[in-house]
Amino acid sequence: MSAPNGQIPPESAGNKAAGAEPIRMRTLVLLRWVAIGGQLSAVIAAWAMGLEFARVPVLALIAAACAVNTWLWLNPPRRVSPHRAVAQLAFDLVQISALIAMTGGMSNPFALLILAPVTVAATSLNARQTVAMGAATMVMISLVAVLAVPLHDAHGDQLKLAPILTLGHWFALVIGVAFFAGYAHRVTAEVAATSNALFATQMALAREQRLQHLGGVVAAAAHEMGTPLATIKLIAGELANELRDRPELRDDALALRESADRCAGILRSMGQAGKDDLLLHAAPLRAVLEDAAAPHAERGPLLQIIAEGPSIRRDPAIIHALRNLIQNAVDFARSRVVIEAEISGSHLSVTIRDDGPGYPPALLQRIGDPYLTSRRGGAQRKGYEGMGLGLFIAKTLLERSGARVGFANGGPGAIVTVRWPLSRIIADQRGALGDNPMQSV
Repeated sequence: MSAPNGQIPPESAGNKAAGAEPIRMRTLVLLRWVAIGGQLSAVIAAWAMGLEFARVPVLALIAAACAVNTWLWLNPPRRVSPHRAVAQLAFDLVQISALIAMTGGMSNPFALLILAPVTVAATSLNARQTVAMGAATMVMISLVAVLAVPLHDAHGDQLKLAPILTLGHWFALVIGVAFFAGYAHRVTAEVAATSNALFATQMALAREQRLQHLGGVVAAAAHEMGTPLATIKLIAGELANELRDRPELRDDALALRESADRCAGILRSMGQAGKDDLLLHAAPLRAVLEDAAAPHAERGPLLQIIAEGPSIRRDPAIIHALRNLIQNAVDFARSRVVIEAEISGSHLSVTIRDDGPGYPPALLQRIGDPYLTSRRGGAQRKGYEGMGLGLFIAKTLLERSGARVGFANGGPGAIVTVRWPLSRIIADQRGALGDNPMQSV
């Protein structure tokens, strides 16, 4: 069991799917209006303090941002492609850099705002585009440091940092680009991966519930189809009796009656299975484990179930989760998988052991995280299509049912332990009513 059951999609989990909008234009426009408001406030405050700077070019840059934003507000594009988002963020980067260069450069206390575009890029664009924006930001920071126009106070004295402080400020901003962009991109990727994995979990659970309730639909269909099939059979029989002097038509009527009998038999068996499945909300512990292990019984390794105990809740989520754990064990077992259940005190424990190579020690503490590893061309056995994200889905579903899940290695192979409080797993002893007892007359 050298790796958890999970597959990585073609793109990294943090990246947007192909064709999806990385960020809405409305969001970019609103952020830019906030930036423009802050820029105007800073200009007015500096003006009120008597600071001397190139007011006309500064106001022209702010007016340019207003014009671009107004045009986008009135003529929003139908969709924002990654390239369009990069272009908008690049415009913001150049505009902010030019403003800072015209208002003191590294001595401007608002120089930190030059990191805003690359931070937005890190949360919405892929790694390559984020790196490109980061490199462009570092270039602009360097140009601002070299080409900065110094500020002057009301007395005409130049406001300028010492060279060592200017260099330190430049280093701080460059380091900030790498840190903020890298941190924001990593967090966004992990949040996206977890969201995608939770969505996959919900889809898997919904699929199991649909399969369980399908039996009820089949039972209802069998009930509703019974009457018309009986009518068809009756009419076909009467036609056969009436057509004794016309053998060719009589044979057709008899074939129709036989087909109706066959359909009735099929629906009867399906309906009985559907009723059994719909009513079976509780089952013996061993039966639940056998149900979970059934898809993997013929896949190679010997499956041994050691379980004796009371009836437990036959929850589709629990069965699906145990099935994923058993699948992972079968995928990496050499010859044998043991599924053992034990009740001790007020808890029920189910342990799944295999004789494979075990979990990689470096990943042991992270098993159950979404998209932990890929399984390309690896150990998955033929005969079963992996569902991906198996351990994450299993762990999530089991924890929702009140269980605690542990992963370990041990002599040899991997061990998964699932432990429930009895109050969360034992079935209600009140069962469905059975058949009425036969009475003698």
